[in-house]
Order: sequence, then C-alpha cells, then structure tokens
Amino acid sequence: MVTRMELWPGAWMVVLLLFLLLLFVLPTLWFCSPSAKYFFKIAFYNGWILFLAVLAIPVCAVRGRNVENMKILRLMLLHVKYLYGIRVEVRGAHHFPPSQPYVIVSNHQSSLDLLGMMEVLPGRCVPIAKRELLWAGSAGLACWLAGVIFIDRKRTGDAISVMSEVAQTLLPQDVRVWVFPEGTRNHNGSMLPFKRGAFHLAVQAQVPIVPIVMSSYQDFYCKKERRFTSGRCQVRVLPPVPTEGLTPDDVPALADTVRHSMLTIFREISTDGRGGGDYLKKPGGVGDARL
Repeated sequence: MVTRMELWPGAWMVVLLLFLLLLFVLPTLWFCSPSAKYFFKIAFYNGWILFLAVLAIPVCAVRGRNVENMKILRLMLLHVKYLYGIRVEVRGAHHFPPSQPYVIVSNHQSSLDLLGMMEVLPGRCVPIAKRELLWAGSAGLACWLAGVIFIDRKRTGDAISVMSEVAQTLLPQDVRVWVFPEGTRNHNGSMLPFKRGAFHLAVQAQVPIVPIVMSSYQDFYCKKERRFTSGRCQVRVLPPVPTEGLTPDDVPALADTVRHSMLTIFREISTDGRGGGDYLKKPGGVGDARL
C-alpha cells in the first residue's frame, strides 16, 4: 500500500508536465507553424461536425429517417463558416425551380464544400453520398436520419439500382437531390470529368438539372501546401437545364454541356476577386486545365 501511494505524486507530476507542455507548445505551433495551424483547423472542423451531429441525432430521431431533418442539420452547421472567417456569397438563388423536384450537380473540392452547400441548400433536398460516410460515427447516423442517399461506388450494379430507385421517388415524394458528379474530391483547382449517374437520374425522372458552382478555395485553403486561412467563396446557382424529352442516348452530350458551362463559370468567379482569386491567373495555373 505504501509503495502504491508513493507512485501517485510521480503520476500527477507527469500529468502536470504534459499539461504545461501542451499549454506552451500548442500556442507556439499555432503562431509559428502554418502547417500545424492547418492540421489544428482540420481536426477541429471534423471534430466539431461530429459533436454537432451528436446534438442533432436525438432531435432528428423524433421524426425518424426523414428528408425534413436536413433542415435541422443545416441550421446547426450554418455558423461554422464564421468560426473560420470564411465569407460565403450566394448568387443566382432565384434560378431554383420554385415547386418541383430537380437534380443539383456541383463541383467537389474538399470537405469545406459542406459550408457552401448548407448556405444554399433548398428545402427537401438531400445529398447522394458515398456509402463509407454511413460509418462515420455520429455524422453517419445524423446523415442517415436526414435522408441522405448512400451508394457504393465500388459496386456499379448497386449504384445504378439506387439511382433508379431515387428516380422513381423524386416526383411522388417531391424530393431534390444534390450530386457531386466528379465522384471524388478534386484539390487541383479545376474540375474532373463528370460521371453520368446524376444525368441519367435526371433524364429518367424527366426533371431539370440545376448546376451549382463553388469558386476555387486556393486563396485560403490548399491541402498540398498545408494552408488554411480566412477567405471568401462565391456560390453561383446557374439556370436549370431541362431534360424533358431527352433519352439515355442524350446523356453524354448533356453531361458534357453542363460541365462546360460550369467550368466556364468556375474560371470566371475564381478570378474576379470574389472567389478563388489570383490562383487561376498564375501562368501555368490549373485554370488552364483541359476541358
């Protein structure tokens, strides 16, 4: 018993030293190392979203799995941009069709897209997300309760089946869906080729496509450079693209046309001082990426 009691002061001393180390080292890293600041911000971003999801789950659970729960998630996430000093400017919101289902297609740069999405997300709209998100702890459960549609991108047959089911429920349930047609995050400041699932979905349901473009984050966020500062992002809602009368044979041309219009706007709003700023102006910058 005496030996055990004698160990306690040593243990508390270790805890105290670790606390003092964190107290002095973390602020030093924050002010002196941009890379450390980047990792701190990313860690807090992910941790804060998981925490907010914990708060949202019991509220959403009252309704069960319901697209109306997306309003709760949106309300809880709207403040996050202020924590990071990111100003989100929305233009063209009047282009949303007022009272019908539609498919939103948007460029996909990073997890920060969540900020722009929540800023402009219309009513009864849910994202289509990769199935891995379902297992992301509290965030996965909150997304499931909000009606987020999960697809397994590695199993093409399952993904097609899910898209077909969604197409059949868009009109009867008056639901809008948000799709990132690039299929994965693109950190290069341009747009990857579009996958065609979203366009097949719109054509099958005969509903409009609403393109949304988020300007480049390169002025304030760059994963490769480990840089994350404050900045401004413009979210541009483009006029809806009708699909009435189109068939699956028209999908490739439809996808190419929508991508071209989105890439044109992306370059415009990422070089006008309101979005990604000067990054795309640099000689050899990714703003000159191939179509």
